[in-house]
Amino acid sequence: MFDFLESDWFNIGLQIVFIIALVYDIKKYTQTHKKEYIVNIVATIGFAVWILYPYYISYSGWNEKQKLEMISHCSGDKNSTKLCRCLDNASFKSYTHDEYLALDKNASEYKEWFKDTKEDCLDDGWF
Repeated sequence: MFDFLESDWFNIGLQIVFIIALVYDIKKYTQTHKKEYIVNIVATIGFAVWILYPYYISYSGWNEKQKLEMISHCSGDKNSTKLCRCLDNASFKSYTHDEYLALDKNASEYKEWFKDTKEDCLDDGWF
């Protein structure tokens, strides 16, 4: 139901909202010099870090060599390679490299994640 929360566009939209709120509060503070706007600025920055930190960690948790090693096992026809790369990209977003290596691939939680991700990758719909 809330699959949109994991999309890149949702995170980009959140960044835009935080920037707009931050610019508004800075503008109001420079006009009025009220301390309430400083609290708003600090709260906006704190909330942005709290919300967006996992997003940035998911992309910085893998270096390029690790990504290439993982993607290197993708071979076959165009459709299977596309599915494989989609699953790899979902893994990069969901887990850091260390978490992925320590992950129990036989656990029911991972199997459910894999099944849902595979369905999302095979879905050619707009949403």
